[in-house]
Amino acid sequence: MRRICTILLLVLLAALPPTSVRATGAAAPDDFDWPQFRGPHSDGRSNEVGLFSAWTAENPVVERWRAPLGNGYSSISIVDDFAVALFGGDSGEYLAAYGTATGAERWRLRVGDLYRDGQGDGPRSTPTIDGGRVFALGGRGDLVAADLATGRPLWRVSLAAAYGGRRPTWGFSASAIMVDGQLLIEAGGRDAAILALDPDSGAEFWRALGDQPGYSTPIVAEIHGQRQVVFFTAERALGIAPHGGDALWSFPWKTSYDVNAATPIFVAPDKVLIASGYDVGGSLLRIPAPDSGAEVETVWHSRSLKNRFSSSVVVGDYIYGFDDSNLVCIDLQTGERMWRTRGFSHGSLLYADGHLVVLGEYGRLALVRAAPGEYQEIARQQVFDSKTWTPPSLSRHTLYLRDEQELVAFELSPPR
Repeated sequence: MRRICTILLLVLLAALPPTSVRATGAAAPDDFDWPQFRGPHSDGRSNEVGLFSAWTAENPVVERWRAPLGNGYSSISIVDDFAVALFGGDSGEYLAAYGTATGAERWRLRVGDLYRDGQGDGPRSTPTIDGGRVFALGGRGDLVAADLATGRPLWRVSLAAAYGGRRPTWGFSASAIMVDGQLLIEAGGRDAAILALDPDSGAEFWRALGDQPGYSTPIVAEIHGQRQVVFFTAERALGIAPHGGDALWSFPWKTSYDVNAATPIFVAPDKVLIASGYDVGGSLLRIPAPDSGAEVETVWHSRSLKNRFSSSVVVGDYIYGFDDSNLVCIDLQTGERMWRTRGFSHGSLLYADGHLVVLGEYGRLALVRAAPGEYQEIARQQVFDSKTWTPPSLSRHTLYLRDEQELVAFELSPPR
């Protein structure tokens, strides 16, 4: 009888939908959510396969739904059947959730007053979803936490009022990330450049450093067996201890107008890739072992990887990203440019299933094979007729794109 009950239990568990499995805490670490900026691993890469068999030059990708949205450049975060975005309107900035099947708005929460700027109004950062909660930062520095299912506000704090956060020239843009049960954010305060908060209450765990704020979202890496968070402030790239915020290493990096915006990329086992626009370019840094007395080493520097605000992706031994308005492929080991192509202006991209999904600055969407030998475009189509500075998101065979007016979901090849 015990054996029969065990078999029945296993059958019932196998039949549960993904949301039920998630509720037990048993979701696989490589699940197909896109819960934060740059995806599940903060590197612009998806683990999904079987995506592009139906997308060809003759058969454009199919639109599933389209929903009205407001201004801003927040990308879309997706967990289960919730797609979450930040946007602005005349009466303020909002955090909202949409059903992934139909695009119906499920809830909307006002974050704060509208951030206005000549480069475009509205919020810039991307919501982070963790543990059934959403954390979002508005363009003016209003940080809110909300319940994912209902949109009920849990807590809120003004980085400027509470921590003396200095707003970057073009608005608060870095997204918050979850690290070891802490919510880390680049707050920009003179004694709180980096801030760790309790995700349950918004209470401060610790504050560190005094760097001028940049626009880049941090990442987590393990280098020489030491877990650390890599930030890219207006002044430098640096690794900090996730508890307490002690600086572990630092590399000075100045860009015109303080626009260090592209997310750093960890290259195992001991390297970090950083890049900026405004004629600066990119560098691959080798991080020394703790207590070695060695300095951070520049493995190479390339003027062919000027990431003004779009982050690159690393695939094998190659980097794919934007050199100002050119899409390029760079040899990861040497910094040598393999190919370059025009036509996307200041675009953005993600990697999935052997391909690059590239979204141009003015709405041109392309499927490109991730191949270092030459640029190989498989398909292209026009999806917007306006400025599109927001990188794509991908979850469960659905591609999410937005401009400053609409959120659009496109159906890729159905899962097998």
